[in-house]
Amino acid sequence: MSDKSTIEWTDATWNPVRGCTKISPGCKHCYAETFAERFRGVPGHPYEQGFDLKLIPEKLAEPLRWSSPKTVFVNSMSDLFHEGVPDEYVEQVARVMELANWHTYQVLTKRSERLRDLLQTKLSFAADLSHIWWGVSVEDKKYGVPRIAHLQQAPAAVRFLSVEPLLEEVGQLDLRNIHWVIVGGESGPGARPMEKAWVLSVKKQCEAAQVPFFFKQWGGVRKHQSGRELEGRTFDDMPERSTRPIVSRNDRKALLQMIS
Repeated sequence: MSDKSTIEWTDATWNPVRGCTKISPGCKHCYAETFAERFRGVPGHPYEQGFDLKLIPEKLAEPLRWSSPKTVFVNSMSDLFHEGVPDEYVEQVARVMELANWHTYQVLTKRSERLRDLLQTKLSFAADLSHIWWGVSVEDKKYGVPRIAHLQQAPAAVRFLSVEPLLEEVGQLDLRNIHWVIVGGESGPGARPMEKAWVLSVKKQCEAAQVPFFFKQWGGVRKHQSGRELEGRTFDDMPERSTRPIVSRNDRKALLQMIS
């Protein structure tokens, strides 16, 4: 199920960690938690333990097994920089991304200070790799906007913002050294509304700063009905993605042995 995704801005998801805990208003209606908790207590199911944080080392090598280059959302069902994930395990995940460099990786977190600190230290080997994109969530002014500064303080080749769910007008954003911005509304039961003016404000700032802008969705209880058109069109701009060729099967086997 991991090598395909319905998320509009990625091809695949890779979850060497499962589960998380809430830390800000953007987490209130977490889609991943809702999905995982449906299976709590189901014997043998990957989410038998619901949304409890869990390392999945058997998933570490997964990108090395995929037979074609993909854009990969890392930990769609967790947060790689959660305080419960040991530094050493975070480094293992990054080492796989370093090795399987024919994919493009999108790493998104709300734990922006830890992302910054590790990219300055234990993850410095991965900071300048253009096929790894490092991003933070920005849902509001109080919790989300300060994460932008943390991301800017991190040494990274590609930085992005996921302004989703956009819960209020976030004001003037500092987009220096930001290479991509995604905007979207909350979806599912209890979804909080997003106003058009908030979206247009971010869009105009991206245009002024020449930052690629991706509008994911209006959201709502039935997101497919509200769609993802803004001012009569879709916005799908992204940074240039990795174009490295996939290595041979024998070379991939050798890489698998390196991390097994």
